[in-house]
Amino acid sequence: MLQVVPASYFLRHMKNSELSMMHRGLGPQGTKALAVSLVTNTSILRLNLRDNWMEGMGGAAMAEMLKENCYITDVDLSDNRLEEHGARALASMLRENSTLVSLNLSGNRLGDRGARHLGQALGSNTKLEKLDLSRNALGEPSGENLGDALAENTGLRSLSVAWNSIRGRGAVMLVKGLAANIFLRALDLSYNGLGKEGVIALGEALKDNNTLEELNISNNRVPPEGAVRLAVGLKVNKTIKSLNMARNPIQSAGCYGVLKSIQGNPETAIEMLDFSDITVNQDFEDLFSAVKEMFPTLAVKHGGRIDTFRKPKA
Repeated sequence: MLQVVPASYFLRHMKNSELSMMHRGLGPQGTKALAVSLVTNTSILRLNLRDNWMEGMGGAAMAEMLKENCYITDVDLSDNRLEEHGARALASMLRENSTLVSLNLSGNRLGDRGARHLGQALGSNTKLEKLDLSRNALGEPSGENLGDALAENTGLRSLSVAWNSIRGRGAVMLVKGLAANIFLRALDLSYNGLGKEGVIALGEALKDNNTLEELNISNNRVPPEGAVRLAVGLKVNKTIKSLNMARNPIQSAGCYGVLKSIQGNPETAIEMLDFSDITVNQDFEDLFSAVKEMFPTLAVKHGGRIDTFRKPKA
């Protein structure tokens, strides 16, 4: 079992609380060997195995280990080509494991089938608090499945589905699940395709949700009208502290609409608005000055004022 390249490294660190073995080229066999050793380990609490080409077989070995090990709380399996095989095994593990708090599965080609397995497991898991599913080629079906999971889940505090292709009905169903969730604190939807319909549904969800504090919907093809409809939810929401809408084609009108909703909500919790790379006009600047008097600690990022980019007259 120990005739694998990283064996000596593991032996030196097996008594530590954290084991980091990124980019070690473990492969499926090396991962299986490591998993066997970790089953009875009582020292390691945080495990980072990013980028080890473990594939589905290695992912399944890790999942079986985590069914037995009741000490590890934080696991990073990102960039390992786990695909659906690995996702299915990890979903089975999540139904049994009661100690894992953080799981990073970013960049694993899970696809919609893999996300379906994980979504079903999240409905019953109450211990996992942080889950990263970014960069996994998730599409509309994943949005629907994860929306159902969010509506039922009582454990997650942070979820990232950034850099996927969740759009259309999938985007709408995902944010509708958010409306029923009373535990999630941070949601990263950046680099998807919420578009107008998705962000309208998000505005409705924010009317009902009273726990979410951080929301990232940057790079989601949100139009000005979508931003204005989102603002309807922000006008009554009391928990959002940070909202990132950077690099959306919402124009100054969209930024103005969002800021106006903050002005009209005396109970808002907003501390940070990010409109990076979106230029604003003088009307926005004037409104921000007025809002700043109401909320002195409010910070706003944007792409500069439109007239500052004009060439001076000769």
